[in-house]
Amino acid sequence: MTDLHERNFLLEPSDTGRLANLAGPFDTHLRQIELRLGVEIANRGNIFRISGRELGALDDAERLLKALYAETETEVFDTQGIALRLSEANVVNDDPDYAPQEVAVRVKRGTIRGRGANQAKYLHRITTHDINFGIGPAGTGKTFLAVAMAVDALNESRVQRLILVRPAVEAGEKLGFLPGDLSQKVDPYLRPLYDALYEMLGVEKVAKLLERNVIEIAPLAYMRGRTLNDAFVILDEAQNTTIEQMKMFLTRLGFGSTAVVTGDMTQVDLPKHVRSGLKDAIEVLKGVDGVSFTFFEARDVVRHPLVARIVSAYERRDADAAASGQRGSE
Repeated sequence: MTDLHERNFLLEPSDTGRLANLAGPFDTHLRQIELRLGVEIANRGNIFRISGRELGALDDAERLLKALYAETETEVFDTQGIALRLSEANVVNDDPDYAPQEVAVRVKRGTIRGRGANQAKYLHRITTHDINFGIGPAGTGKTFLAVAMAVDALNESRVQRLILVRPAVEAGEKLGFLPGDLSQKVDPYLRPLYDALYEMLGVEKVAKLLERNVIEIAPLAYMRGRTLNDAFVILDEAQNTTIEQMKMFLTRLGFGSTAVVTGDMTQVDLPKHVRSGLKDAIEVLKGVDGVSFTFFEARDVVRHPLVARIVSAYERRDADAAASGQRGSE
């Protein structure tokens, strides 16, 4: 295990008002920086101490804190302003072996934390990256945790609205054959997102936020032409997007926004000849700064234990089929 490194420095001139502006209410701005860089920050007045496992992260943190403190002379910071400057500085700890700091999300039902290493990394990456992919089988918490992070961002005023999106493609069905108006046609496809919101916020509050358009639930096709600023956007069931739809969605992201894309590559309902936009994005965006990927496995399933065994059984069948196909082509 890598030893912790420490560094001490002063922010001058010492000014109580400017230091409070930098730290934020209850040190929320410092916590944002800690999560983003994978460091710990402590201070007594204008004397700061930062600690972490990576020397490069200490360099980034010191540089950023000094730059932010210089700005406090003329700027009043809020959480969105800090998030924007973190993005502009393009500093993030992307070491795959990094043990993430715990992210605890407070919602109506209590406090939500990651169960296991993958969920913990997923929550941390959503905090530290602007675009995040959560990929894996059902029951691993991909959508539930993304909604929890979205609700937390809204409650903490880091974003102004939540936008929950799904492609309306399921098992070959067409929306036009379903009864009702557009909302009634789309609602069945978005039910998992509603269920997660109800559990986090309660039915009455969700209804009020939907009325005020603070929460917007929409089919993917309605995202075209929009720019989404100060929003937390979740694209669920992304394995059923086309390449064009995925590119369109990812390029909607505006300033102060976070996007989470979730999907399960074993449950693609697109026509056989259509390539999944999620599979394409995994290949195209690998290594792009600001984009994170978390891949879940059967062992990450947090539903009934039988679900994990079912997922494993299908994974073994698919692996055997792939191996047989390779042998047959030799």
